Amino acid sequence: MRAPRALRLQDVAERAGVSLATASRALSGRDGVSSGVAERVREVARDMGYVANPHARSLAGGSTPSVGLVVHEISDPYFAEIATGVMRVGDREGLTVQVCHTGRDPDREVAQIRALTANRVGRIIIAGSGFVDAAVQRETRRALDDYRATGGRVAVIGRHHLSADAVLPDNRDGARSMVEHLLSLGHRRLAIVAGSRLLTTVADRLAGATETLTEHGLDPASMPVIEAEFTRRGGKEAARRVLDEHPDVTAILALNDDMAIGVLSALRGAGVDVPRDVSVAGFDDIGVAQDLAPSLTTVRLPMTSIGEIALSLTLQEPAARPRRRTTGHELVIRDSTGAPRP
Repeated sequence: MRAPRALRLQDVAERAGVSLATASRALSGRDGVSSGVAERVREVARDMGYVANPHARSLAGGSTPSVGLVVHEISDPYFAEIATGVMRVGDREGLTVQVCHTGRDPDREVAQIRALTANRVGRIIIAGSGFVDAAVQRETRRALDDYRATGGRVAVIGRHHLSADAVLPDNRDGARSMVEHLLSLGHRRLAIVAGSRLLTTVADRLAGATETLTEHGLDPASMPVIEAEFTRRGGKEAARRVLDEHPDVTAILALNDDMAIGVLSALRGAGVDVPRDVSVAGFDDIGVAQDLAPSLTTVRLPMTSIGEIALSLTLQEPAARPRRRTTGHELVIRDSTGAPRP
């Protein structure tokens, strides 16, 4: 005979007709719940025989020495450098960091958050682009709300639609700086290679690029935007398409450095000289960018610092409203960009 399932806080919340967060506050005696509602929840809990999980209460005190870091692609140096920052602060604070990989799949992201919640981590950091359509992240928001109801703390990196403390990379202005640089060299036939426009990071960087073209009297519609995987392989595929479909292009802006590496590889394989024939620029300034041949012109984001800031936010007491931290950027000009041929 199967043993009966243990009662959960969610069972109490459903019986009392309140949210999971309200039930948690009522049973822990925290503010934000009227006395009448709190008493009803406690009465339901007594009637059901529910006993609060002491570990969940320890989460609120920050005593659980573990952090869940959820990233899109652990092989992408962008996320590896963010993880370095998280681990640096974790080591200093005596926290263990568990890294989870989603492959930019919203359902897998939810599953990872649920697993981290079940594993009773004290803090969760979500790193990487969200989605332009807020509805895609509805289940992620719900999973994080349930997690925070137990006292867990959350910070996000590069997300627009999740109500949590956030570190926001300077994507829009960084793209503006790069396009300004390419235009200052004399380029007018630009192409962009990018991940899916459904990603907010891509949308923000594209917005900065198109705004700059408009300000210079150029038609953004004349600039090819080639979508592919937001990876090195995607960069190769996109560069081949640029060469085949837009042979007059004199500069390619890849919206992350991983794609830019793929672009350089494809151009080299096609016998295209960089930057004499085509200039190439990236975004992020991952560690290997300066060691490529030619070295990569790119937009530097302080990725290790981004990870440090994100975890530091979860070490602070929760604020009444989500805190926002912006990062700034730096244009790093190297050998992969130059003036177009006359």
